[in-house]
Amino acid sequence: METQAEHTTGPSSWLRGLDITVTLAAVLFWAIALGWIHTQTWSPVKYGVIFVGGIMTVYALNETKESLEEGSWIDALVLLPAAGVLITASAYFFSNFDTVYLLRQGFATPHEYMLARLVIVSLLYLTWREFGNLFLGLVIGVMVYAIFGDSVPGVLGHAGMSELTLLQALVTDLYGFYGSLTQLTASWIAPFLLYAGLLFAYGAFDLILRLAIVAAGRIRSGVAQTAVLSSAVIGSINGSYTANAAMTGSFTIPTMKESGMAGHRAAAIEAVASTSGQVLPPVMGASAFVMASYLGVAYLNIVVAGIVPAAILVASIAIAVHYTAISDASDQDMEFSEFFDEEMTSSQKVFEGLRFGIPFGILIYYLGFAQYTVMTSALYTVIAMVLTGVLMPSVQRLVDGSETTAVTEFVSQVKNTIHGFRRGAIILAPIAIILVVVSGVVNLFSTTGVPAKIALLLINLSGGVLLFAVLLGMAVAIVMGVGMPTVAAYVIVAILIVPTFVSDFGIARETAHYTMFYAAILAGITPPVATAAVVAAGIAEANFWRTCGAALKIAAPLFVLPVAFVYNPGLISMSPGANTLFLGALVMMGAITIIYGLNYPFEMSVGRLTLARVGLSVVGVLVMTYPMLAVKLAGIAVFVAVFVGEKVMVRGMTLPFGSGVNQ
Repeated sequence: METQAEHTTGPSSWLRGLDITVTLAAVLFWAIALGWIHTQTWSPVKYGVIFVGGIMTVYALNETKESLEEGSWIDALVLLPAAGVLITASAYFFSNFDTVYLLRQGFATPHEYMLARLVIVSLLYLTWREFGNLFLGLVIGVMVYAIFGDSVPGVLGHAGMSELTLLQALVTDLYGFYGSLTQLTASWIAPFLLYAGLLFAYGAFDLILRLAIVAAGRIRSGVAQTAVLSSAVIGSINGSYTANAAMTGSFTIPTMKESGMAGHRAAAIEAVASTSGQVLPPVMGASAFVMASYLGVAYLNIVVAGIVPAAILVASIAIAVHYTAISDASDQDMEFSEFFDEEMTSSQKVFEGLRFGIPFGILIYYLGFAQYTVMTSALYTVIAMVLTGVLMPSVQRLVDGSETTAVTEFVSQVKNTIHGFRRGAIILAPIAIILVVVSGVVNLFSTTGVPAKIALLLINLSGGVLLFAVLLGMAVAIVMGVGMPTVAAYVIVAILIVPTFVSDFGIARETAHYTMFYAAILAGITPPVATAAVVAAGIAEANFWRTCGAALKIAAPLFVLPVAFVYNPGLISMSPGANTLFLGALVMMGAITIIYGLNYPFEMSVGRLTLARVGLSVVGVLVMTYPMLAVKLAGIAVFVAVFVGEKVMVRGMTLPFGSGVNQ
């Protein structure tokens, strides 16, 4: 009997030890990362090398633990050697950095080439494990193209390269997998994801949900709007619409269904909210940092330029969700008792506001006013978040005279801080993996001259017509966005497509980047793949195609905005003025026209309904994209006339905006 007890408790205690090891590795990883951000004693390249090894250590340990918990020993046995290769490579290149990076560019020893081969195979495995066959196929396809480019006919052909040259470009020269994107991830993106991990651990998203319920509970579509608000805010930080749909959708979708909403509509709302969150300032799913690096401008300028487009998208989606919710005649009333045991007291609201408001205020101050670097601003924000996250609840216990002592609360919050460090590393790991791989892909693109060849091909296919070029660029962005986070898809199209828009079509650089950035998120809701819709439909147990149809109706303006940016360049401005706001208001009216046409519950015959929906959609597209002011104003006048006419003639209202309006 004793032997049996030992046998049953042994694996459990072993997994517990592995779990503790993951936490310790995450804390050590962040200690190294924050220490480098503060001192910068190593060059960015050298830090990028050790960063890859560190995050792979955390990833390998955590994924191994989860695989063993699920009983998948084979996965663990493959995962550990793959991650071990990457950790060994980082240790080797870090220890021999001067020799490898400074003295032997374009040349490596036989054992370094063998290590490089193992690094490539390991990264390909991790890429497949995290992002599936499509992205793995893309990476392998680029590598094959790089080697056998001399066999490719036409404009896309190139001189090709040997296997050793490929190994140098990807690994041994430290310009590929350890290149600029990896360094950007290590220095800019990583500390912000640590901030996100701390927010999760301290319960900030519980507070966000409370605020969303307060804000959304005042309108008829309250439950659905809560899904939009919470999913969009969280999606802005975590950088993956698929992960966000799985995380927040597990709560929001059942809630919407319980209110009486159809499953496919609930799934569609969650998919759209998770996708649109990628463009919300200030984090923008980590893409803002990459865009700032490419444009060579301050990060804050990218955030400012994205405010008006994000406002257009959020407003139009909120209206679409409202119409979708009331179409189902669902019960959208929300009560705190349905979600939380009790409401927060005034004292709790003050302390929670200070707890999360002070670090965010510090971030805004150092980025926006003091003009500190992104790294330094993020470092101070993380430090402030740890201090307020640990101390504020303890002080609150002293002030409130709670049964829980301040010391007990302090210990509890220290544990939450450690959990936040672990959560931040786990959030970072998949993004780091894909950006390390994309960094290598980008270096191969540069070596083979692909961007210039894509430029020629794009011009030939579009016939030099700007609209066709933009639509082709959007199609490439959607294809690249399948199965990978937004930031990775954006990076690839920024390398391949944006230079053509700028040099050959005269589009402003920031406009071209924002055009492709918005296009890069479309894969989340574009069939036949639509990964965010797949996840949401699975949670809702709804039909995938009906979910995609509802999502496309809700997010229709998102497909028009990239074109609108090109033909209304004033929308994207790093120093917005009255013209930007006026133009933004006009484009927003166009977006609302599309939403009204596609989603409003008209009471008409099928023929008239189809005519109204198509007509209003066409008018909305013209208002959003056509650059002439007279056309925009005429289109808005048509929308207003239809809107008022429907209210008066169908709803029986004597005044278009009288007291009887309830929708």
